[in-house]
Amino acid sequence: MKRVNVIRVKAFLKVIAILVPLALNVNSLVAAPAVSSVGASRDVVAVPAAEGLHDVAQAAPEEEKAGDVIMHHILDNNVFAFDPFGEVHLPKLPPIAGIDISITKHVVMLWLVSAALLIVFSIVGGKYKNMTPRNAPKGLANAMEALVEFIRVDVAKSNIGHGYEKHLPYLLTVFFFILFCNLLGLIPYGATATGNVNVTLTLSVFTFFVTQIAAFKAHGVKGYLQHLTAGTHWSLWIIMVPIEIIGQFTKPFALTVRLFANMTAGHIIILSLIFISFILKSYVVAVAVSVPFAIFIYLLELFVAFLQAFVFTMLSALFIGLATAHEGHDEHVAEVAHH
Repeated sequence: MKRVNVIRVKAFLKVIAILVPLALNVNSLVAAPAVSSVGASRDVVAVPAAEGLHDVAQAAPEEEKAGDVIMHHILDNNVFAFDPFGEVHLPKLPPIAGIDISITKHVVMLWLVSAALLIVFSIVGGKYKNMTPRNAPKGLANAMEALVEFIRVDVAKSNIGHGYEKHLPYLLTVFFFILFCNLLGLIPYGATATGNVNVTLTLSVFTFFVTQIAAFKAHGVKGYLQHLTAGTHWSLWIIMVPIEIIGQFTKPFALTVRLFANMTAGHIIILSLIFISFILKSYVVAVAVSVPFAIFIYLLELFVAFLQAFVFTMLSALFIGLATAHEGHDEHVAEVAHH
């Protein structure tokens, strides 16, 4: 009976030797001089436990979650990851007037898009300089001509109406710039610059200023101020003028969010589908779900690249058309806006 009690006391002391240091501090498991009555058994239990907890504490920060990898790929930073070949760290420049002007991967993509536009249209322009009735442009030049004609007729002329020609260079530049940004972002190891809200906001600000300048030129200062009243009685101006002013800023905001959200969402979906197989650690899921659906979304992203470039350009043309429309003219513009 006494032997049983002694065993119970020793077991109780062992439990206390483990729980008390844990309650005070994990590091105290290594050296717990207060519990000396347990003898050598304390070292057998406590030290391995401390080593195990220490290993877990070191391993936890090194684990990278799928969400972190996805956000690292989507967000702008100064690192180009070329797994499994390594990384390229872009140079960081000192800030100017508190503004960070460091080179990031989206900045590099903007440079690449600008260079690609210059090269492509230089080649296309050269084809048309040497064009003869028997030597009509083919291939790339023919494709660019079809897109230019589509923007000219179905976007600019249809939404702006009379005087659309002076706005056509801006609309063509916006369309091809967004299109090339979207397409280059789908290339492996690339980045989508239009998935950066700063880029889409800048494009929307350009549309905003082009719209306001066009309205001033079309109506003059007096006509522009009358437009803010929406043709209502003076007693309603206190309501209509703030609404019209807010409406001038909601249009570029809608352009900003629409392009940014659509281009970001597609990449997040593709990466999420790929990570499903790694999270579940299943080859069946990878072959049956992740890869087929990721390929489908990727092909859909090719369509979205053209669609979002068209939508941004079409809405820009529509806003310009609404701002420059005269009473009794451009009924088609009003009809398009109604729909």
